[in-house]
Amino acid sequence: MAKPEISPNLIASYKAADYQATVDTDVITLHIDQYAASLYQLLAKLDHQCAVFITAFNPLSQLQSPQENLTRNTQLRTTLTRYTNLVFAGTSTDPSKLWPAENSFLALGINLKTAMTLGKQFGQNAIVWIDTDAIPRLILLR
Repeated sequence: MAKPEISPNLIASYKAADYQATVDTDVITLHIDQYAASLYQLLAKLDHQCAVFITAFNPLSQLQSPQENLTRNTQLRTTLTRYTNLVFAGTSTDPSKLWPAENSFLALGINLKTAMTLGKQFGQNAIVWIDTDAIPRLILLR
């Protein structure tokens, strides 16, 4: 059975979200299609070309229990560390507060193909991927 398309309203929510990660004591905030100078500096400092912002919360935008979300995100973190040791805790938030905040991760050095595979593995509609231009892009997975 084919999965339904992602609604335009949900895509708009993804595009409007704030994606934040804590790196040491700094908070890096990402917005879709907007240059992120602090991320550019981090990628350069750590000699990486790309990054992914990803969660395992609420697969296919279906609300899960807090415990289920935490379990899934712990599994995601473990999986991410198989690809990179540069995994930073983060949160994606809906500025309109219609959707609950989701614990997430910023992982450096994970290429687009792998990032998409991980997003699909963890049931996500989309991921945020960043390449050398440090402009976060929304990548739809279905």
